[in-house]
Amino acid sequence: MPEESAGITNAVFRAVRSGNAFEETVERLLEGIKLGIYAPGDRLPAERELTGRLGVSRITLREALHELNATGYVETKRGRFGGTFVLRQPEPRLDAVDLDSFTDALTFRRVVETGAAEMAARATLTQRQREELAECLALVQDAVTGTAGDSAAGYRQADTRLHLAIADVAGSPLLTASVVQARVRLVDLLNAIPMLGRNLDHANAQHARIVHAILNGNPDRARRAMEEHVAGTAALLRAFLRKE
Repeated sequence: MPEESAGITNAVFRAVRSGNAFEETVERLLEGIKLGIYAPGDRLPAERELTGRLGVSRITLREALHELNATGYVETKRGRFGGTFVLRQPEPRLDAVDLDSFTDALTFRRVVETGAAEMAARATLTQRQREELAECLALVQDAVTGTAGDSAAGYRQADTRLHLAIADVAGSPLLTASVVQARVRLVDLLNAIPMLGRNLDHANAQHARIVHAILNGNPDRARRAMEEHVAGTAALLRAFLRKE
């Protein structure tokens, strides 16, 4: 998997802003793991980087990591090749899905992700940004075909990285943070939705159209392709909830 850009890492591990520093630090760390930005086997950023991004003390960070160690989400290793490594992702929680909040989350995602695709296509991309988008697209396609692993977790991780990479190249930290929050609000349902082969092929055809429109500097086409894509996901999520 490609290394995350500073923009994506900042959006995921954004600063703690309330008086509940410990609780919010745990929340931020679990969000990064749940979204698949840091998957099982990945090493989290170093303590110095995390404390700077989260705006918390090293003591607070270590307390949060200690609790995640105790509950089996991460493991801290010492030594030259040490660090904090992800062991597992939190299980999706579907026991308290509020229909109004769910509908609001879908609306929020549609607005921010279509806007991100449009602004990415309007941006002047560096060669490195273009390569990163192409790499993320290849990874999510390979996750379906099996050349980079065929697990559901592998696909979800690659899908999230692609969507966040699109937001990141748009050049607005606020927009990237909004896309992260849109994913966070739906991540349990997205992780629990059945992996349907026909849908994955369709989704990846849409992914390709989105990325190609961005690389070709066509904002209208990028926006339409993303709108079609998120609408398809929303339809599956609604169907899944109705069956429950």
